[in-house]
Amino acid sequence: MASPETAPPTVGSIRRIVAASLVGTTVEWYDFFLYGSAAALVFNELFFPGSEPLVGTLLAFLTYAIGFAARPLGGLVFGHYGDRIGRKRLLVLSLLLMGGATFAMGLLPTHASIGVGAPILLTLLRLVQGFALGGEWGGAVLLVSEHGDDARRGFWASWPQAGAPGGNLLATGVLAVLAAVQSDAAFLAWGWRIPFLLSGVLVMIGLWIRVSVSESPVFLEAQARAAEQAAAGAKSKPPVAEVFRTNWRGVLTAIGTRLGENISYYVITAFLLVYVTSHLGLPKSDGLNAVLIGSAVHFVAIPAWGALSDRIGRRVVTLIGSVGMIGWAFAFFALLDSKSFPVIATAVTVGLLLHGAMYGPQAAFISEMFATEVRYSGASMGSQLASIIGGALAPIIAVALLRDYDSSLPVSIYLAAAVAVTTLTVLVAKETRGRSLTREHRPVRAPVPATRRAGHDAVPADN
Repeated sequence: MASPETAPPTVGSIRRIVAASLVGTTVEWYDFFLYGSAAALVFNELFFPGSEPLVGTLLAFLTYAIGFAARPLGGLVFGHYGDRIGRKRLLVLSLLLMGGATFAMGLLPTHASIGVGAPILLTLLRLVQGFALGGEWGGAVLLVSEHGDDARRGFWASWPQAGAPGGNLLATGVLAVLAAVQSDAAFLAWGWRIPFLLSGVLVMIGLWIRVSVSESPVFLEAQARAAEQAAAGAKSKPPVAEVFRTNWRGVLTAIGTRLGENISYYVITAFLLVYVTSHLGLPKSDGLNAVLIGSAVHFVAIPAWGALSDRIGRRVVTLIGSVGMIGWAFAFFALLDSKSFPVIATAVTVGLLLHGAMYGPQAAFISEMFATEVRYSGASMGSQLASIIGGALAPIIAVALLRDYDSSLPVSIYLAAAVAVTTLTVLVAKETRGRSLTREHRPVRAPVPATRRAGHDAVPADN
């Protein structure tokens, strides 16, 4: 008889796991996106005064990008220990680090108070945020993926993904409310601090839920197997070294899969705020409310796309989003230029629907590329390396292109090219729908017989 720790999960238990992962990722993305929104709206004046508007915004986004630079380091550290001591402990630590850094941002003195020390402190806290988020994504999606069953993994694993629009919805909603009830002067003087300080409350709620869940049964089985091998005298290699030795193709596939998705998201949500305020001269509330509406639809769409990937495959659903986004990259800015709020909101919503098709199946798709012993490391490194060349640079490149050409066309070309990379990557990738996560770790080239599961195409057990 299986122990309580490794017994097959019931619907009730998987829902608790999903809730814990969703709440945690929502809080962490709230913290991370709050910085991006503040960088677009107020940090240029508070921490980089004396610069021209777009130059100040560019400097603010550079500190924003530094958070992404720390994410692979977080993925490396959290992945190593997550593959060694478990997913749950590392998820609790990542939530504490992220929440603490965000709360501290709400207490920071500005450039007017301490001069150059202000942006330095802001940058250090942003590094902590990036480090924490680098470990959050892999652990959250794996905790759900490894508790769920093979047939519905796309649906269940997509819920932690919904934490991204959930956090953005929360962050943008708080900022939109403050912008509506405060004057610009009051928001700039002290109102911007409120959403950062609220992070402390949200973290306590997230921790209360997250500490109540059980460790992944798939990981516990792999840990027991590793202990038996160690007792027999076998030596284990660091998970990161092992994943690059045996499954570097999986890491590259994860990077390519995430690249266009990552860039499109930050152009649609973060650069949008710069474009509508600095280029179109519209009030910031138009951009914030458009993202608010789009994020609400995005939140619902992600698990729907994840469920569809359980029926027709991860690759097909991802390609629907990536191919659609190539065309939407040009339509998006044409609609924004109308300066009509309903049209702007429609442009953002459709863009996020297409993004959701790439993002919804992604958790299951990437999880299924790696064996249990290296899954946290492989998934984290692939996704976070993509974030450096994707989300980290996207707002910076977009702002620089807008400043140099005073046109959205170069930004559209940049976005379409990035999504084309994702399209090509997914076209050559192997389908993973229905793949078991309990297989033992094997070298990539090892011959493994195909298996057929009810309702699914045959899929190989290696990558």
